[in-house]
Amino acid sequence: MRKISFIDLFCGIGGFRSALESVHAECVFSSDMDLHAQEIYQKNWGEKPKGDITQIDAMDIPEHDLLCAGFPCQAFSISGNREGFSDARGTMLYEILRIVSHHNPGILLLENVKNYLTHDNGRTLKTTIQLLEDSGYRVFYSLLNSSRYGVPQKRERIYFVCFRKDKIVTDFQFPEPTDEDFVLEDILLPNNDSRLKELFIERSDLKLKKDFPSERQNRPLRIGTVGKGGQGERVYSSKGHAITLSAFGGGIGAKTGMYMIDNKIRRLHPVECARIMGFADDFQLHDRPNVSYKQFGNSVAVPVVSKIVLSIFDVIKDRSLEAA
Repeated sequence: MRKISFIDLFCGIGGFRSALESVHAECVFSSDMDLHAQEIYQKNWGEKPKGDITQIDAMDIPEHDLLCAGFPCQAFSISGNREGFSDARGTMLYEILRIVSHHNPGILLLENVKNYLTHDNGRTLKTTIQLLEDSGYRVFYSLLNSSRYGVPQKRERIYFVCFRKDKIVTDFQFPEPTDEDFVLEDILLPNNDSRLKELFIERSDLKLKKDFPSERQNRPLRIGTVGKGGQGERVYSSKGHAITLSAFGGGIGAKTGMYMIDNKIRRLHPVECARIMGFADDFQLHDRPNVSYKQFGNSVAVPVVSKIVLSIFDVIKDRSLEAA
């Protein structure tokens, strides 16, 4: 079978690309308006993404079999203002549909935050499905938690897999959870690593539970708090999973959470964030940690996308993907 070609919209640092290239698909176009994302994408993938998709003519985008997009989630995220389609970032779905209308790719693979399911009392989801169906696609969607797919991080995201209706795909099954025994302590740098010295936290108001979990569990295990115990002020065990990496958020544990690691409490290093998003250890990071934290908080969990892509390929292996 020939290589599947894809375009990588709102590409960030290349989470979709990492997953798709691992199964020998070929990227023919990428786009992201964030300059830091462009820099890291170029370092790792050898090409600089095009800029603002609203300024790119669909005719200038190559033909492709698959369109993938983790379209901006801030308009729907709990961490954002949740203004949905009234937020300019929420209209990026219409940019996807503009490109789809011109190219008619055989498959769409889209990702967004959990809150997309319930935003505006479910009307956002209903509108999205209707728009995709009106564009000629059969839509399948599911909420998947990366904790159940070989990623030591709770990260719930909605994924849309859409097949052009002439492909006669009447049923698609998202991958079954693997529930691997894989927790945070398996990917951590040793505490004596010099890169970690700024990440340790000592607080006089630290409150820890009397009984710590002794068994490994595929979920975040909260064991204490600092301050008022709000978001960013909670302490977790390294025998469980990380909380959701976030591009935003406040508190002393902002963006990564705080963890008890060998009897010391610290935040995660960007290298560890890369690992719990499924990026390889040779993935090149931004020189500024805060930029890296934001980039991983905005990325997709690579192992989850890889498993979805394999399920897609299993469905289409005997079908042509040529544009209608």
